[in-house]
Amino acid sequence: VFYCFTILIVDCFGLGKVDILVKMILMTMIARVADGLPLAASMQDDEQSIRNLQEYQNQAKLLFKKLTDVSPTRCTLESGEYLFHYIIENDVCYLCLCEHSFSKRLAFQFLEDLQGEFSSQHGRRVGTVSRPYSFIEFDTYIQRAKKNYMDSRARRNLNSINTELQDVQRIMVRNIDDVLQRGEALSTLDSKASNLSTLSQKYKKSASDLNSWSQFIVLGLIVAVLIILVIYIRFWWF
Repeated sequence: VFYCFTILIVDCFGLGKVDILVKMILMTMIARVADGLPLAASMQDDEQSIRNLQEYQNQAKLLFKKLTDVSPTRCTLESGEYLFHYIIENDVCYLCLCEHSFSKRLAFQFLEDLQGEFSSQHGRRVGTVSRPYSFIEFDTYIQRAKKNYMDSRARRNLNSINTELQDVQRIMVRNIDDVLQRGEALSTLDSKASNLSTLSQKYKKSASDLNSWSQFIVLGLIVAVLIILVIYIRFWWF
């Protein structure tokens, strides 16, 4: 009721229902990771919004071409005033474009929702199609899911989101220009992050080993002093 009432108030000021959604999830695309082939998409209905989002749609298509089987499975990319969020499951990338103010947890939950439904409906056919947007009819479900996540009730239910998504702050965040214009693949970025993590672990292990050796040395010195003391007392006092 509250949602419908809000829509009614906004309409009174000359805004439409679509405008409310534009402020949140602006664009959704699904693509095959192996070759970057777009499988489905959903954008706003009005021509002005489509024109405004054309640049971001092109960025998304270029991003799909950069993805590989070793790319991070969850990632956030900054692009101007918006954020791309994506997940990869079973060689399919699910991506949405949102405003910075939109909840990151809700965005990834939205993508998880799409992944489950798309996999159920079309998962077995993903590898067989060659025509772009072969599953464009999936837009119907995307639009319905988008409305559900824009509902104020969804915002109040953040605590019920999957525990796997609770720590979204650790999801890699990169600038899309670093990936597209500089030609640095996401797999490379992920590899660098992994290397840093590996070096950190090696440093911790080395520090731990060094600490252990220092303890052994101290213990050895104490034992040596005790042995010398015992020998001294035995030979000089008895």
